Amino acid sequence: MITLTVNGTQHELDVEADMPLLWVLRDLLDLTGTKFGCGVAQCGACTVQLDGEPIRSCVIPVAAAAGRQVTTIEGLSPDRSHPVQQAWIENDVAQCGYCQSGQIMAAAALIKAKPSPTDADIDEAMTNICRCGTYQPMRTAIKRAAELAREVS
Repeated sequence: MITLTVNGTQHELDVEADMPLLWVLRDLLDLTGTKFGCGVAQCGACTVQLDGEPIRSCVIPVAAAAGRQVTTIEGLSPDRSHPVQQAWIENDVAQCGYCQSGQIMAAAALIKAKPSPTDADIDEAMTNICRCGTYQPMRTAIKRAAELAREVS
């Protein structure tokens, strides 16, 4: 039995300790906003936050998340009011949208760690792949999200 806290809710799960966190989120908890992309931690579609840090959930065993706080795209805000979500919508970032939940989770962690990220900070933190190539709109949205976050602080 593994105790997992996801989006502030505690779950008791009867799963193998080495089951990837991604499959627990999607298949057992029905949190399907986090996507499967490559399965080898390269693309970032599966990015969630573990204690506020972005991680690739496809390669993290669920046991490594036990006793820690997991935040998925569904837990970032109940109504898309998070500054990153607002900026993503305002800047019309998504094209196909498949990678966007992972991108948003990585961007939210970046802005929390660095409230005024530079281009270099963005380049270092945003390592998720976007097949549509929306990197410039994402950069614009991240800078806007940082502004929005500073306004509410």
